[in-house]
Amino acid sequence: MKIIVSGGGTGGHIYPALTLIDAIKDKRPNAEFLYVGTKKGLEADIVPKTGINFTALKLEGGLERRFTLENISRAANAIWSIKSASDIVKNFKPNVVVGTGGYVCGPILLAASLMKIPTLIQEQNAVAGVTNKILSKFVSKIAVGTRDALKNFPADKTTYTGNPIRKEVLAAKKIDGLKEFGFTDDKPIVLISGGSRGARSINNAMIDVLKAAAKKNSAQFLHVTGKGEFDSVKEKLADLDAPNIKIVPYLYNMPRAMAMADLAIFRAGATGLAELTARGVPAILIPYPYAAENHQEFNAKSLVEAGAARMILNKDLTAELLQKNLDELLVSPEKLKSMAAASLSLGKPNAANEIADLILDLT
Repeated sequence: MKIIVSGGGTGGHIYPALTLIDAIKDKRPNAEFLYVGTKKGLEADIVPKTGINFTALKLEGGLERRFTLENISRAANAIWSIKSASDIVKNFKPNVVVGTGGYVCGPILLAASLMKIPTLIQEQNAVAGVTNKILSKFVSKIAVGTRDALKNFPADKTTYTGNPIRKEVLAAKKIDGLKEFGFTDDKPIVLISGGSRGARSINNAMIDVLKAAAKKNSAQFLHVTGKGEFDSVKEKLADLDAPNIKIVPYLYNMPRAMAMADLAIFRAGATGLAELTARGVPAILIPYPYAAENHQEFNAKSLVEAGAARMILNKDLTAELLQKNLDELLVSPEKLKSMAAASLSLGKPNAANEIADLILDLT
């Protein structure tokens, strides 16, 4: 069995794709994979390191959601790239083609659909991306990560599965997290992350929060700044010497950090929320304001409405408002417990297997 998988640009498209590949391998150990991405996307660095065969399409970028001269050029480039995508499909001869988002999916999924090869797209967000909206008219099946996304696609070929979650996230144990990061189990633990690159607004708001936390010593904080922001944060907290606070540029073991967290302060990317809910971690969410179609705010609203999270809009974020929310939650174990149960109820830990089954049913 041969399968082409495509997803690119950000980790939010790449890691779900890799998780699906692992889920399919568990069911079909002899399956052969080809990952199609771009040379400029993160996938060009991440995927080859996994040992999966990788090839790149030459694309200029995704389409904007408004008319621009740049869009004309990009559309022309995308149309031309369908020929290259068709050549990839013809040479590899896949039984099925899978896309997890990003503009690179467009040419390869469209080429496969036009060649009558079964196809599936996986949409992580509550608001569908432009590429997936276009592809939905051509592909065989669609798997969506949230119930809110169902309305974006044809009902007869769309299934709510949740978003793929790495095995490591589900397998991580709290005790291992406590040991790795040097925390104790007698005080609540707050995990702060603005994504792999960090979030300056969250980092800035956390400066005064962490100064106050050092004095109170009533909770523990693991703050992931992002590599580009680390030096600036450390400089502003140069005099901070508190065993209950750890500041790091990047986490290579986020699953263990999530396993020990009692509360998270996060952006609202689909993959991060899928992992938080699979673990049942309550959250204060600060959606990235420049996400396409403001989809992070819609992602966050789903958790807020379920009672699993609170939301602070980026434009409203201040140290005082963040501190107020933290104080209200950290002094109320029952509230955190209720939010954790609501979060866990939204989790779809078996999503990768469900999607893998949908893919294999197409072959």
